[in-house]
Amino acid sequence: KYFHYDPGTSRELMCDQCPPGSYVKRHCTATSKTQCAPCPDQYYAEDWNSNDECQYCNAVCKELQYVKQECTSTQNRVCECIEGRYLELEFCLKHTECSPGFGVAQPGTPESDTICKRCPEGFFSNVTSSKAACQKHTNCSALGLKTALKGNAVRDNVCQENTDTSAQKCGIDVTLCEEALFRFAVPNQLTPNWLNILADSLPGTKVNTENIERIKQRHSSQEQTFQLLKLWKQQNKEQDTVKKIIQDIDLCENSVLKHIGHPNLTFEHLNTLMASLPGKKVGKEDIERTMKLCQPTEQILKLLNLWRIKNGDQDTIKGLMYGLKHLKTYHFPKTTIQSLKKVIKFLHRFTMYRLYQKLFLEMIGNQVKSVKVRCV
Repeated sequence: KYFHYDPGTSRELMCDQCPPGSYVKRHCTATSKTQCAPCPDQYYAEDWNSNDECQYCNAVCKELQYVKQECTSTQNRVCECIEGRYLELEFCLKHTECSPGFGVAQPGTPESDTICKRCPEGFFSNVTSSKAACQKHTNCSALGLKTALKGNAVRDNVCQENTDTSAQKCGIDVTLCEEALFRFAVPNQLTPNWLNILADSLPGTKVNTENIERIKQRHSSQEQTFQLLKLWKQQNKEQDTVKKIIQDIDLCENSVLKHIGHPNLTFEHLNTLMASLPGKKVGKEDIERTMKLCQPTEQILKLLNLWRIKNGDQDTIKGLMYGLKHLKTYHFPKTTIQSLKKVIKFLHRFTMYRLYQKLFLEMIGNQVKSVKVRCV
């Protein structure tokens, strides 16, 4: 609506406006409505209006512009800068190119320039471009390679074949059977000097102070006991009593491998298995690296090992029991689920308690037993 003075009646009337694409040919009167007419060629009206004429299509595309939308009865001609340029003070300027070390944070448009941003840590750009974003440094270890030259903002990591054969091994840190045995040596609450007391109480060749301090610096409190016992076992593997422990652990590990050593699982299967476990998750890069370095028979054991390290105070068997409950909702191989259940049942049935009481506690002696009682 709009107000219009009617000279015939000397009254102010409320008239209807004309719709987009038209103009007021005749204003309303006391006895007639507003008469609208369509805009002529090369004229337009964008909105409802009370104008006596339409607007002229006055937009003229300049150099380096093209007609994006021709003039119509409802809008003016629309011009736009050609690809790779943007409008600035009536000129189509070339989009800024980000130099090496910088990536495109926001690509340029016909109305705005490129926005460049310095590549953050772990990313690089080695090109001059108005379109390329920063790229993530290549993860050499995930490819089974080693980093020969660390990348920076303008250069990717340089990878090369890993000639260190020890680094190429699967490298399971503490096995499920060792964990089942070693966990009995971990008190419910650890005193600050627990590791030193345990190291002094173990028979045979002692783990030196330097190694004990290194274990303290690199591992969580619960994991420290596992690492100490692992190192002690390696240093004393020729002692008769320790040989007996090693033989029993080997028998246990062979039985575990019989159950879960045969599945040849895909990346998706292993990722689903790791995602089902509680606590901190084993990442996709760890899974990819495990599949590259480990034999199919070792992959589940290695990933469970990684999960335990990430969740130092968690019991792997309990975590696995938790995960199996959730795996039932996924399309996970039933044979593998059954195999994992057998492993859990076997480790629960395995005479770890008797083995620990007969061999382990007798070697450590009454001093450690008394410390454990105080801790509990």
